[in-house]
Amino acid sequence: MTDPYEAEKAWAAQDPDATTREQLEAAIAAAETGDADARAQLAEWFGARLEFGTAGLRGELGPGPNRMNRVLVSQAAGGLAAYLLSREPSPSIVIGYDGRTNSEVFARDTAVIMAGAGVRTTLLPRHLPTPVLAFAVRHFDASAGVMVTASHNPARDNGYKVYLGGADRGSQIVPPADADIARAIHQVALAPIDELPRSTDFVVADDSVVDEYVRLTASLGNSPAPLTFAYTPMHGVGWETARAVFAAAGFGEPAVVPEQLEPDAAFPTVAFPNPEEPGAMDLALAKAAEVGADLAIANDPDADRLAVAIPASTGWRRLSGNEVGWLLGWRAAERAGVDGVLGASIVSSPGLRAVAQHYRLEYKDTLTGFKWISRVPGLSFGYEEALGYLVDPAKVLDKDGISAAVDFLALASELKAAGSSVEEHLLAFAAKFGGFASGQISLRVDDLSDIGRMMAALRTSPPSAIGPHAVDRIDDFIDGFEEYPAGDILRIHLANGARVIVRPSGTEPKLKVYIDASSAEGDGAARIAAATAIVAELDAGMRELLASS
Repeated sequence: MTDPYEAEKAWAAQDPDATTREQLEAAIAAAETGDADARAQLAEWFGARLEFGTAGLRGELGPGPNRMNRVLVSQAAGGLAAYLLSREPSPSIVIGYDGRTNSEVFARDTAVIMAGAGVRTTLLPRHLPTPVLAFAVRHFDASAGVMVTASHNPARDNGYKVYLGGADRGSQIVPPADADIARAIHQVALAPIDELPRSTDFVVADDSVVDEYVRLTASLGNSPAPLTFAYTPMHGVGWETARAVFAAAGFGEPAVVPEQLEPDAAFPTVAFPNPEEPGAMDLALAKAAEVGADLAIANDPDADRLAVAIPASTGWRRLSGNEVGWLLGWRAAERAGVDGVLGASIVSSPGLRAVAQHYRLEYKDTLTGFKWISRVPGLSFGYEEALGYLVDPAKVLDKDGISAAVDFLALASELKAAGSSVEEHLLAFAAKFGGFASGQISLRVDDLSDIGRMMAALRTSPPSAIGPHAVDRIDDFIDGFEEYPAGDILRIHLANGARVIVRPSGTEPKLKVYIDASSAEGDGAARIAAATAIVAELDAGMRELLASS
């Protein structure tokens, strides 16, 4: 008789991690006695496989092919090595990792498998921000890079992010590379991972790569007036590198949040280690208020995102990703000259397009994700509303929360020297380019089928109005739209010029709705107020639509 748990036992036999191996063996033993919960758990672990895509791998830690673990990562490393060797005879790779559970273990497993396959391998010296790895791919002229991180995901998750060098210039992978790598991984997964050759003949980089990243990033800084600012790395790996950059740029030492300063894979002070989430910046804002700071800034755990909060007339408030993007984009446009190109994801505010039009610069919308934004030819500045900014494309082709922090600190310092403030600068933006407002609905689900159901309902019964605002037309990207490839995206244009975009999240079990409106009536404050009122009406209308779907 065939053993019903043959695949599970084979996985356990090759798992080098005692924790996940023992979890799996215990579940198998319980399932064999008829335990329904154990059988359900095994079905979840083995009923699907974490698929390798343009975001690489990302998922919850645990045993089996539907979780992040040493077996799955080893298979991914073996497949990626085979892919690189199919592209060139002597490929190279640089590997980085953050402070999450098993990040260093996964990185070292990758290093020994890459070296064993004959790929020239460099491992970064310790846990470091994702932007340092992205920089290192170009710095070492590597064929590829791997960053072991789950960025701002919950503590139980980890991930595997892949970059390509050469013609890709250190950008994240895009199709068809993702599918080619996935096929190679599936081929490797047909055999046990102990059949993969291994070698410790890899190089551990020294600090010179970090020093060069710090030097180039600090060169963006300008501090005509001293600033007092609060900073948190949110239990991640940003502090060491950010501190060195702030000092080299002339901004001095920030007031830090001691409870969140050192890497901690449990992220004990936040429900979600994402500065976008409500409450995530509470400790940073308390510290900023305590020291009378000019602003508060936060990086997410792998420091590729930046959040900014400012003292306003109503108290401390966190700027949206779009607001930071507008101001950094305005700054980039002024220094770009006639040949600059500005770019943003399609779900980001149209405000950056208005900046480009004013300065007669080229503007490009892309699909969501820096794998697309970074590939805009001639890019001077790019951003996405999810707190991602690329202010120095000559150095790194990915979002970088540390370089964005330096650029924003420089802006705040210049405004302070001129007797102005960030709050006043936002009003000046509205007066110059139009008043823009944005909103977002983020629906987290327990059952992923709920997302498909809501998207299907919007397609089969498209709304004629959202709240009091009539719908003009709907762009459906499901089979591709204009120059964009196929994607599960609906873009709803309202008759008043506002816009609503609906899409599933690419990294989390969420349905995301992006709302944008603008106004050109009155002064800066009046324009912002009018646009904000439209966003509020569209928010209420979309919540009602989704609740009934």
